[in-house]
Amino acid sequence: MVCLQVPTVGEKEYPLMFKNGILKLGGEKEPIPRPKKWPISNILAPGAQNIPDSFIVGGPYEEEDGELNKTEDREFRIQAESIKKRIVWDLERRCYLDPAAVLSLQKRIAECRYWPVEITRVPVVTSTKGKSSKLDKGDDDGQIFFHGVAYVNMVPLLYPGVKRIRGAFRVFAYHDSEVFGKTKCLFSILRDIGHQANLNKLGPVIAAASSPHSKAMPSRNQKEDKMTKEKDGLRKMSTTIKSQVSDTAIETEATVCQNLEGQQYVDAGTFLVMEIELAKALVPKRLPEELASRVKEMIPPRPQLPRRSAGAKKAVEDYHNQITSIAGAILDEYHELFGKQMVDGGVIDHHTLEEQKCQLNYELNSSGKYFAFKEQLKHAVVKIVREKYLRTTAFNNLEQLQAFLSELYVYLVDQMHIALNQILSQESTVIASPTFTSCEQLRLFAHEAEVNEDYALASVYYQERLARDRQIVQHWLDYGAFCLLMEENIKAQECFREALSLNPSHLHSLLLCGIIAVMMEHYEEAEIFFEDATCLEPSSILSWTLLGLFYEIQENDIRVEMAFHEANKLLKARLAKEKNITEAAEGGGKKLYSLSATPDSVEPVVTIQLPEDDPTVKLTKKLSPTLSKNKETSQKVMKKTSGGALDPSHAAPVPLSGLSQPSHTIFMETIHFLMEVNALQFVHRALAHELLCQQEGPSCEYYLVLAQTHLLKKDFSKAEECLREAIQIDYLNPNVWAQKGHLCYLSGNLSEAKECYERTINFVTDASEIHFVYLRLGSIYLKEKEYDKAKRTYMLACKKSSSCLTWLGVGIACYRLKEITEAEDALSEANALNNNNAEVWAYLALVCMQGGRQLEAEQSYKYAIKVWLKNEELLQEIHEVQRMVGFGNPSF
Repeated sequence: MVCLQVPTVGEKEYPLMFKNGILKLGGEKEPIPRPKKWPISNILAPGAQNIPDSFIVGGPYEEEDGELNKTEDREFRIQAESIKKRIVWDLERRCYLDPAAVLSLQKRIAECRYWPVEITRVPVVTSTKGKSSKLDKGDDDGQIFFHGVAYVNMVPLLYPGVKRIRGAFRVFAYHDSEVFGKTKCLFSILRDIGHQANLNKLGPVIAAASSPHSKAMPSRNQKEDKMTKEKDGLRKMSTTIKSQVSDTAIETEATVCQNLEGQQYVDAGTFLVMEIELAKALVPKRLPEELASRVKEMIPPRPQLPRRSAGAKKAVEDYHNQITSIAGAILDEYHELFGKQMVDGGVIDHHTLEEQKCQLNYELNSSGKYFAFKEQLKHAVVKIVREKYLRTTAFNNLEQLQAFLSELYVYLVDQMHIALNQILSQESTVIASPTFTSCEQLRLFAHEAEVNEDYALASVYYQERLARDRQIVQHWLDYGAFCLLMEENIKAQECFREALSLNPSHLHSLLLCGIIAVMMEHYEEAEIFFEDATCLEPSSILSWTLLGLFYEIQENDIRVEMAFHEANKLLKARLAKEKNITEAAEGGGKKLYSLSATPDSVEPVVTIQLPEDDPTVKLTKKLSPTLSKNKETSQKVMKKTSGGALDPSHAAPVPLSGLSQPSHTIFMETIHFLMEVNALQFVHRALAHELLCQQEGPSCEYYLVLAQTHLLKKDFSKAEECLREAIQIDYLNPNVWAQKGHLCYLSGNLSEAKECYERTINFVTDASEIHFVYLRLGSIYLKEKEYDKAKRTYMLACKKSSSCLTWLGVGIACYRLKEITEAEDALSEANALNNNNAEVWAYLALVCMQGGRQLEAEQSYKYAIKVWLKNEELLQEIHEVQRMVGFGNPSF
């Protein structure tokens, strides 16, 4: 018999009883799906006990809300639910909760989290006339046999929009103090009922407690249920319980302990499967449409600009094409009229040419071809007026019109001559196309400037990207992330909102709007942004994790747990899918086939497992102290790092075994995104959770990210401590050695930095930001006058991702090696990528002076001074070479 309490009016509670379970023999599998049954016995009509349109459908264990839903519990569940004996109820009880009862239920769940579900063993005894058994006498005293309890975590019912929980829950021995500590229940519902009547004669009592006509639970049929729900707003709670018993013998120890019979549930690994469903969610969830409309109210979407079918350049090209076409037609007409006169090849005098011109004009006008040519040219001229001169409205006075027509006529005649010259010219002029840096290159240049702490130059590059195309979302997000780095939150907010107005469905724009709203303490707006992101892309681990971090700031523990649970579930599903694909690729699909053949949808039923030598049970016993030890360790580490600011309940669950622990966590995935957008406030919170997730202590990635945050704050001592720990954990990680090199480079220890950088580039796998490793290693080689190594290093950087700085490094190394031609080529390439770099102009001046080119040397020196050359040593070297060659400085 299974019993649980449900609140009623005035916070009173009444019992829901499930009795008369059916014993199933081992080896029998339950059909899926199978109907749920009414809790009414002695119905003779066939099939009348089945509830219409209500079935037990089962599902994967990993998607359940209770316990025993891990991968390592799968085999144990399959054995208990199909191979061994078990007791199955398949019953469903329904009741109504009025508003007062609903508030009581919410209050109890928020305070206690767990709901007690009691289980007992009731022997069925048939009494004879005039005699009573020993059990009857014991029952008169209210004694309960095999008294156990399962603690059902009801917190998911307080998640927004959740109406159903279902899962397996372990059964423990019933102890008053333990039950009160977890559920705040002062008495046992079974014991209370047992004091009123014998457990073997509970029919009248149960009928009185759960009768369809009782005052506490007014019953209706299914149609009346829906009507009552719609009219009165009452919530219906449906509970389905199944149970299962193993066929092992009871082996008890000869020790004195309280509730020895109930302890056998724990020894046998007994679990109870139940399902609780509400007609309406206790906490309503915002609809995606409502969230989208709220976002549009805060950030109205920008209307899409109409696509321009043509521009000024295209209009001029069309005009040239029309001139070419008309000129060809006129030449054909001239050839038809005067072709015979040109056969002799004689020179035609001016008078004859004028006569031919008049005759040609007459033929064109009389035949209508002149009018056709004008109509053919009219559209091209109109496009030039609109696209080139941006004239779309009428002129205010005649003078403006005449001035414009004069200007237009001159321009059209000039363009006509250009087109005719292109036709009649013998050679086509080759025009060198100017070098044009792409938006990706500008992003690289900006990042280089950030790393070199030249923030003004970085801002120029970001703004240039926006000037080229303001309709690209990523341009706004990158500039906003840069503003976050510079702690210009208002500018960052404008950038993120501009990006969201361009594309209201862009996930990263929503998340960044939420992050900046939190940083500016606009928490209501932040919640809307984060919730809209989870609705927009429910499978996004990043969205759910950031939502959980936000709820942690709000100290909403229940929603923190909900968000992190959802993110962890998505991560496990993704890792399992990747694992299956990998195994299928390696093993020809055999393992994947056997995996899908396993009974994945076996209906979990409540299992009462009696003691036996089951290796799974032993494994569970062995893992229990490990789990508690890990929790203690995590709490100590948390207090050490965050000063006790975090609650361990907010962290993700600690894995039971290192074998099942994923290679990365939801927090580390989120940290990578937050580091890219410079949201350091959220990074530290995510790092604290990442620390709690690690079963065997902090990971190398954790220390690496922590070191990066210290480097941004110029806290070199703490960064060095973190990198030392990271090296001890993963000695072969190129990113660790790259960060160690950056630390030594920034602190001025160039010799050690060179060793770290050389170690980094010697790894088979490149570091994540190998570009800056090449740049800084090359600069060290130049300072130490190892020009051959510097040239090779900078060439590697150019091969990976060329920039002005990489070509400048190649040019400097070649100049020092007296390779003047190669130096000039490299410096010219650098100048094409950035013509505002003073050192490029300076070295170009040196190269030109070495080649004896006075004019170019003076121009290069002039531009080097104009763009503020700050390298005093280089400037002094230029002056010495100028004095030596006798030119290069116009002021001489």
